[in-house]
Amino acid sequence: MTRVLVLSWEYPPIVEGGLARHVSKLSEHLATQGAEVHVLTRGGAGDPADELRAGVHVHRVAEPPKPIAIEAFLTWVDHMNADMVRAAETIEGPFDLVHGHDWLVAMAADRLAHDRDCPLVMTVHATEHGRHQGWVDKHPQTYIHAAERWITRRADRVITCSHYMRGHVADVFGLREEAVAVIPNGIDPEDLVPVEDLTTLRARFAAPDEQLVLLSGRLVYEKGFQHALEALAGPDGAIAAVGGKLRFVVAGSGTHEAELKQQARALGLMEHGDFLGWIGDDALHSLYRICDLCVIPSLYEPFGLVALEAMASGCPCIVADTGGLREVVPHDVGLRFKGGDAKHLGVMIERMLTDVALRDRLVAEASEHVLRFDWAQIARETAALYDALGAVSPRSVA
Repeated sequence: MTRVLVLSWEYPPIVEGGLARHVSKLSEHLATQGAEVHVLTRGGAGDPADELRAGVHVHRVAEPPKPIAIEAFLTWVDHMNADMVRAAETIEGPFDLVHGHDWLVAMAADRLAHDRDCPLVMTVHATEHGRHQGWVDKHPQTYIHAAERWITRRADRVITCSHYMRGHVADVFGLREEAVAVIPNGIDPEDLVPVEDLTTLRARFAAPDEQLVLLSGRLVYEKGFQHALEALAGPDGAIAAVGGKLRFVVAGSGTHEAELKQQARALGLMEHGDFLGWIGDDALHSLYRICDLCVIPSLYEPFGLVALEAMASGCPCIVADTGGLREVVPHDVGLRFKGGDAKHLGVMIERMLTDVALRDRLVAEASEHVLRFDWAQIARETAALYDALGAVSPRSVA
C-alpha cells in the first residue's frame, strides 16, 4: 500500500480557489483506490487538528487569518511552513513519498521529503511568471518566482495540469519537458448539484426575456475580466447587439475587484449586472444552471476549471484562446476568442446568444467531452507516477 504525505495550503472547508478542490478530490480517489493518504494543511481556530475526511487523514495546523499586505503574507507563509514541519513530527511511520502543491508549501515539502528520506513530487498549478506575463524582476514576484524555480528543480518529479503548462514550466524553470508529467484536473458531475430554487434565483438577476452571462473566478488582472466588461459595453458591444436584453453576473473576489467595479460604472454597465463577491461552491453550481453563457476571458490560464464545471452543468462557454483553455475547451465544445481582444469577444458573445442551434450543439458535445476528466482515472495516473518513483533512491542531502 502506497503511503503518501500531501501538503497544500488550502483544503476544504478552507477554499481559496481551484487548488483545494483538486487536492481534495485527488486525495479522496487515491484513498478509494487503496493508498493511505495523509494531507497536511492549514486550519483555523476550532478546526480539528486531525480527522478522517472521506477516507483521507487530514492534519491541520492552526494559522491566523491570511494577511492582505504582501510582506506580512510572505512572513505568514514562512510560519505556516515551519508549523507544518513541526506538525508532521506527530504523524508516525515512513512515507513512500511527499507530494506538495505549489510554492506556498515548498519549504515544508522539501524538508519533510528529506527528513522522511523519500521522493518529492510537486504539482505546479500556476506560476508567478505566467500570472504577471513574465514580469518577475521586482519584489515580491522575484521572491515567488525564485521559490518556484528552486522547488521544481529540487523535486524528483513535477506534475502540471495541461500540456501548455508542461511547456511553460520547462521553459521558465529550465527543466526537460520529459521530466514534467501532465495529469489534468478532473470533474465530478455529482458535486455540481444546485441548491437553490433555480426559477427564483434567475428572477433575481434577469427578466424572462433577458439572457444572462456569467463571469466567475478570482478577480485578478490575469483572469481578463476587464476585457469581458469592455466586450459587453458601448454601442458596438454585446448588450447593444442583442437589443439590450442581456444581463451579467460577476461571481468572485480578488485584488482587481475595485478596479472592475469602477470600470463597470465608467462603461455604464452597473444597471445591466451584479457583482456578487465571493460565493460558495453550492451557489456557483446553481449559477451555472441558470445562465445562458459562461465567459472565461483569461490572459493566463493553466487549466480552466470554471469552463469544465460550466460545461458539465450544461452552460455553454466562450473562452480565451490561451493556455490550458485550448485543451479544456476544443473548438467542437465551445467558442474561443483572441485573448485580450474585447471586440472579438463581443462578436462571439452575440453569436452564441443568437444562434440557438449552435448553442444546443455545443452543449451536447460538451456533455460528452467532460467525461474525459474523470477523477478516478486521474488518481490512477497519479498512482502510476507514484509507483514509478518507488525505484528512486533516497534523496541525497543538499
